[in-house]
Parts: sequence; structure tokens; C-alpha cells
Amino acid sequence: MPPLTKRARQVLYAVVTEFIAAGEPVGSRTLTKKYGFDLSPATIRNVLADLEDAGYLAQPHTSAGRVPTEAAFRLFVDALMRVRQLSDDETTQIRDWFTDLPPGVDILRETGKRLSELTNSPAVLVRSRVENRTLLKVRFIAIRPSELLSVLVLSDGTVENRFITVDKPLSEGELERVHNLLEEAIDGRTLVAVRDHFRKSFEERRDELQSLRNLGRSLMNAALEHVDRSPELVVEGQSRLLSRPEFASSEHMRELMHALDERGRLLSLLDRTLESSRVQVFLGEETNAAMGFPVSVIAAPYSGEDGQPGGAVGIIGPTRMDYPTVVPLVGATADAMSVALARSREPGAWSRPEPERSDSED
Repeated sequence: MPPLTKRARQVLYAVVTEFIAAGEPVGSRTLTKKYGFDLSPATIRNVLADLEDAGYLAQPHTSAGRVPTEAAFRLFVDALMRVRQLSDDETTQIRDWFTDLPPGVDILRETGKRLSELTNSPAVLVRSRVENRTLLKVRFIAIRPSELLSVLVLSDGTVENRFITVDKPLSEGELERVHNLLEEAIDGRTLVAVRDHFRKSFEERRDELQSLRNLGRSLMNAALEHVDRSPELVVEGQSRLLSRPEFASSEHMRELMHALDERGRLLSLLDRTLESSRVQVFLGEETNAAMGFPVSVIAAPYSGEDGQPGGAVGIIGPTRMDYPTVVPLVGATADAMSVALARSREPGAWSRPEPERSDSED
């Protein structure tokens, strides 16, 4: 498309802004009254006609105003919109919300709920593979003589439980010694690093603790054997779609719900966010190609506990979205989440107090 004149860009900005606010076709009279153009209505109509010819506007009916096309929204997001700067109080409130999260909660799901509330849209979040996240605690609980329950507590609040079999029964004393050994081995490491630590220890150290290390290593390998290594996708607040007129028809709602159920489609889209350091806006053909349905996805990458890329957090909604407000909210939430996850790696940050024993347990 040929570059737009300054006047055309100003008129297009006003049309998109008005359409986002009202959801109705925008006419020259509305633009003249509300946006203070020093232009005659006839001149504005000519500019609107030129924008329509250029593919930025469409006219649903000959007597109606114009509505922005996908190309108009893309130009608006990339070059025209004035992103609303969050106030210091708003930024502080978002960060304080993460600080006030109780120990042990699933940060990803709680972030999704919070972002959905802030934007009144469904939140979509993707988390890196479990084995790349920091391990906080490991416990093995005897269920039967030949079976243990492994409990892996990760520093973002998630818990991975697996039943594993053992060759011989293990006493409470043996399990307690393994737990003490693992406390030293974990030390803020990821699951991969813990596994490497045991391997090196096995190769380098031959002493009276070797049999205990072998036991700890075999139990950890068994606990990790069936851990799901695929990225995890979380969707929170899907019911908020019901309040959007764009999805009022049962056919549109059914198509969108089907797209959300096909988690792999969303993952392929959000994976592209991880390649960037800033908020990404996907709309129109971009989302249609990935999900089979044209919606808008606004997402930003966040860092994991170790400062490396941890995943993406964002929202999903119709093309008519308040981008100047939602974009900074998504970005601030991703930044605050990164800070919270980095803090969760600090010693004792997410530790839970041991339950007190009652007199009846003595």
C-alpha cells in the first residue's frame, strides 16, 4: 500500500479510535464534532473515500459510516496508536499483587486470573517445559512396600506428583536420609541441573555415601521419567467472551471455543512471542492462519526463575480491542511476573512452614 499523507493518518487514527470506543460505523459528522478537525465535512468525506480505496476502511452500507479493516488495525497498532502510560500507582499495584501471593500458589494460573480481570478478556499463558524450571522441594512418600509417591514442588508454585515403583521397601529412615541429600542437591537448580548434579557426583565421588547417592539418583530418575515435557498452556476467563458483542452469535462462539480447545494452535502462535523482547499483537490473518478463526492476541514474554525465557502471557479477544490500554497492561504484568519468578528462587521465598504436631501425634 502507498504511504498515507499526514492528514489521512490523522483521520484514520480518529476512525479507529472511535470505532474501538463505540463499535459503530464512523461518519464524517462524528469526526468533525468529536475530533476537532480543521477540515470541512466534504474534505473529510473525500479522505474517508481515499482510505476506503486504499483498503483501510470499509462501508457496510452506502448510507452508513466506515469501519476499519484489518490493515487499518495493523497500521494503528504498529505506527499510529498512543499507548497509555501506566501511572506509578498502577505499576506498583500490579507488582504488589505478585508480592502478596501466598507461598506455594501456581503463579501462572493466578496471573491468568488477574490479567483476565484487568482486561475483561480471557488470558492465555504458556509456560516452558517442567524440566527447565527451578526445583524447590522433593519428597518421596511410601504408599505400598513397592510403591512411592514422588512430589516435586517447583518454585513457581506448581506441583508434579508421580507414582513410582521400587525394587525393595524403603524405611522412613532411608527416605529421610534421601530427603536430606536432595535438599543439598536441589539448591535452586532446575530439574535438568539436579539430574546432572547426581551424574557428576556419581562419577567423581566414591565414599560411604555413594549407596545413598545412588538411591537418590535412581528415585529422581524414576520421578522424572514420565514428567510431561511439552510446554503447558493455560487459558483463564473464557466466560468473559460471552459479554463481547463480536462473539454474540452461537456460530462465532462455537468456532472460538473450538479454537481455544485446540491448545496446539495457540502454542504455535505464542511461541513467536518468545522470540521478541516486547509486547506482540497478532490479529486478522495471523491468528486465522494459526487458530482457524480471526481474533486478536496480545502477548508478552516473561523470564523464568533463572532469568532465561520462561514463557508468554497475554489475552485473546476480538479485533476491536482497546489496544492503547491493553498493550501496557500485558507488558507490565509480564514484567512483574518475571520479577516474582526471579524472587521465588531466593532461599526461603516460597518455603512453607512445617505443620505443628499435636499432642495426639506424640
